[in-house]
Amino acid sequence: MSEEQPLSGEHRIEIAAGIIFSVITCGFYNIYWNYRQMAAVNQLLGRHEFDFVQWLILAIITCGLYHIYYEYKMGSELQGWLSGHGRPVSPNLALTGLLLSVFGLTVVADAVYQHELNKLIP
Repeated sequence: MSEEQPLSGEHRIEIAAGIIFSVITCGFYNIYWNYRQMAAVNQLLGRHEFDFVQWLILAIITCGLYHIYYEYKMGSELQGWLSGHGRPVSPNLALTGLLLSVFGLTVVADAVYQHELNKLIP
């Protein structure tokens, strides 16, 4: 396993700051945070799996239901990449994101995913 870090520092978001900014901006920062996470995971995967505009439109049209699916999909793709590259990861990462989202804790799901992403940044 290579010790090379697959993500650059531009993808780092301090988790506490992300949560605080999301709360004080009534969730608007969380939209930006999701945009940044999509860019990071797309870079990891080497393909355009997540499209911000599509996510935003579908999340609005479905009153947030698409966002719950997106959180599961993000966790699933991240979990698959990490396990496929020999990185330690919880086998329940995607399920955790799904359950947190179902119960309205999407900011916590984003924090969990960001923790995994931050570990990939030098």
